[in-house]
Amino acid sequence: MDIKKQELQDLVIKQIDLSKELQDDEILEIIDDILLKESKNNYISLQDKRQLRKDIFNSIRRLDILQELIEDSSITEIMINGANNIFIEQNGAIRSWNKQFESVKKLEDVVQQIVSKSNRIINEASPIVDARLSDGSRVNIVLPPVALEGPIVTIRKFPDNPITIKRLIEIGAVTDEVAKFLEKLVIAGYNIFISGGTGSGKTTFLNVLSNFIPKDERVITIEDSAELQIKSIPNLVKLEARNANVEGKNAVTIRDLIKSSLRMRPDRIVVGEVRDAAAIDMLQAMNSGHDGSLSTGHANSTVDMLNRLETLVLMGADIPLMAVRKQIASAIDVIVHLGRLRDKSRKVLEVSEVLDCVDGEIEVNKLYVFKESGEDDNGKVLGELQKTNNELINLAKLSKAGIL
Repeated sequence: MDIKKQELQDLVIKQIDLSKELQDDEILEIIDDILLKESKNNYISLQDKRQLRKDIFNSIRRLDILQELIEDSSITEIMINGANNIFIEQNGAIRSWNKQFESVKKLEDVVQQIVSKSNRIINEASPIVDARLSDGSRVNIVLPPVALEGPIVTIRKFPDNPITIKRLIEIGAVTDEVAKFLEKLVIAGYNIFISGGTGSGKTTFLNVLSNFIPKDERVITIEDSAELQIKSIPNLVKLEARNANVEGKNAVTIRDLIKSSLRMRPDRIVVGEVRDAAAIDMLQAMNSGHDGSLSTGHANSTVDMLNRLETLVLMGADIPLMAVRKQIASAIDVIVHLGRLRDKSRKVLEVSEVLDCVDGEIEVNKLYVFKESGEDDNGKVLGELQKTNNELINLAKLSKAGIL
């Protein structure tokens, strides 16, 4: 940090009355007074004044140098590898940023500020935490001694206005035909699972599908860190898991929340992501009258997702593999698989119907598959999500909803 800026910031901090809670405009008034006095002794251009005012305020009241990245809607990911190395993802490309924290101590202060506002704790004894910012951005933090190069902070930002299905169609992530098909399935109460790799857009797509749910239903969302932005459901209950305290007690897990949600009279349950033994509780919820439930999971393909669900269920219960497969086949109706292509675009790559378990294997009926046709001059992947020759077999829910 520039010495003059540091000196001015120190003067501001000295004038702040720590005995009372100051409003933002009061802090800005103190900054303005000090800048005015300083400019009488040393010339400061109007542009520099504005920048100093913003930088000092962000350092004291916001997230220091990160604040301008948080406020830039074109940036989707912020990656902090210690105090001196910051990378950003902008328009699908990752690049190094030209600013850095003044010290490791300042970065640690920002980390504690983020964590405290999410009612989480992070320290050397518990060096990993998931949190979120006030705008809903997802934050993962890893501290030393686990992180060897200093605090590691990864911030996944989400748009102020949730992406709609119309926008996904415009950018080519899904076709209008598939969008209308999935909308019918959601309304009819099909249990849909969204799979994909890291950064493939699972949460965004889950949010889009969730907004197809009829407005007169009671929906409960369950997440590790609240990210979903469901705007269309009046009767909405949002639940968030809680980490254990410093004594290792009072944790509230996704499993706990799923079990509790069943007593809240939900029409549907939306689980942000299944990554552990909570899979068995989610499947049981889908199999016990909560049609139309939605969830996501990490996997490289539809078949991989089914295999991973098997593993997750077996982590939490000693059940014969055949019984697990039958439960998965009975619970999940459709899997939508997403992917991030080499040109950084995110697309629906496959929509498949999950059929019965036959001869020990879960049968999958592929309905739509993305077919690549090449690249344009700019390296953009060309292709289309095409309908296969297969038709949806399980039509009972569509028929019951009067949509056929």
